Amino acid sequence: MRWQANVTVAAVIEKDGRFLMIEEESDGLVVINQPAGHLEKGESLLEATKREVLEETAWDFEPEKVIGIYLYPSPHNEITYLRICLSGACIHHHLELQLDDGIIQAMWLTREELEARENSLRSPLVIRCIDDYLSGQQYPLELLNHID
Repeated sequence: MRWQANVTVAAVIEKDGRFLMIEEESDGLVVINQPAGHLEKGESLLEATKREVLEETAWDFEPEKVIGIYLYPSPHNEITYLRICLSGACIHHHLELQLDDGIIQAMWLTREELEARENSLRSPLVIRCIDDYLSGQQYPLELLNHID
């Protein structure tokens, strides 16, 4: 069998100095992550990111920029993840929606609050994506192309 990376998407969403995060169960632990998940067959990267944000936070997400593309070989499960991280804005909160299985809650945290909970972060990508966003690293969405 040929090796391949798992493609995931993630969103960095800031409002008033706080970032939209999720608290979720993963491998028997409670961890903090950006709204993120796997690219599904037939989706564009933008569609996948919008879907993941909605499913995990009940917020509609409007992507604005690409923050980065990250290759992360996880030492915990020996899976390599290729993460495409976008930034953007929340445009509507659907209070009536139930969050995805495994999601405990969506919450808004500052960079400092995340750093204080460093041992609870799902991976080093959580802080890395936020720090890249805060440093001004951003690229146009046109960097991502979906060819049918």
